Amino acid sequence: MSTLKTKSRKASVSADKVAKLAGVSRSAVSRAFTDGASVSPETRARVLAAADQLGYHVNHLARGLLWHRTGIVCLIVAEMQAPFQASLVEVVTRRLQAIGKVVMVLNTSGEQDSVEGALRQTLNYRADATVFISGTPPASLVNTCLENGQRVILINRADPIEGSEFISVENQSAALEACLMLKRAGCQRVAVVSSTAGTPGPEAREKAFLEAAAAHGMQVSVSRAGRTGYQTGVESARQVLATSQRPDGVFCVTDLLALGFMDAARLEFRMSIPDDLCVIGFDDIPEAGWLGYELTTFCQPLREIADHIANIVEKEDAEPGPPTILPTQVVWRKTVRP
Repeated sequence: MSTLKTKSRKASVSADKVAKLAGVSRSAVSRAFTDGASVSPETRARVLAAADQLGYHVNHLARGLLWHRTGIVCLIVAEMQAPFQASLVEVVTRRLQAIGKVVMVLNTSGEQDSVEGALRQTLNYRADATVFISGTPPASLVNTCLENGQRVILINRADPIEGSEFISVENQSAALEACLMLKRAGCQRVAVVSSTAGTPGPEAREKAFLEAAAAHGMQVSVSRAGRTGYQTGVESARQVLATSQRPDGVFCVTDLLALGFMDAARLEFRMSIPDDLCVIGFDDIPEAGWLGYELTTFCQPLREIADHIANIVEKEDAEPGPPTILPTQVVWRKTVRP
């Protein structure tokens, strides 16, 4: 008969054991691990030495629940594989971790049921704040979060929900500048490459560009060959470049669309960029600077967005501030004629 061997689980170390070893009270242990609490340097040193010897760690989650602050910040993200989303998540998580927050990333499909499920999870974990990197939350659930003392931060949404914090970039002014850049490059027929995703930022850029082009008397067409992505850019190029009135300038509402469009234009239609075709993107994802693309685009200020999120999470006043609208910056490379 075989013998079943099991490993005993090491008992957790309590604050009482630390207090006993250090020769101090239980409350002294708590004060030693609380920033700003009144405790002598000698007592703190004895407590920390005892904790290190016993392998004691503060249960921050339990302490946070007691104080009604868990230190958890949830990021709700759809299409995490997209370069811009990945870059923003990377910058925001680093910034929040630097101020001592625990970041929980919830990956959703962007569909309403998926977003609602993620938002309910933030309530289950009693998150201090939820940041919508992407995905449109239902107002009813946002209100539930706010009623439970949670901050809700919306990034690049079209319609701020009352009570939530709102951070966006200047989509309209960037689209207007893109139109003027193509006009100065001598483009006569321009196209907007957008998507069917219906996300607020790209929609705002598309609308603003169309208005600017019409105001300057430029011929303009729109292509929405699918959801935002590289392949949609390829399909859009196949649609608009196969016509007799092919454009000589294109504004793509995201860089990923622009990269697909450029590859199809060069490889399938043998067009030279920028000699035959000028292309402008938006986001300044890392791939935009690759030697194969060197895309002229607009940079979203990721670090500034992350700083604003951190400031909102840390502020004592629960009242939402006014919407924060951050400027974009043109990144000149080689896809627009000078």
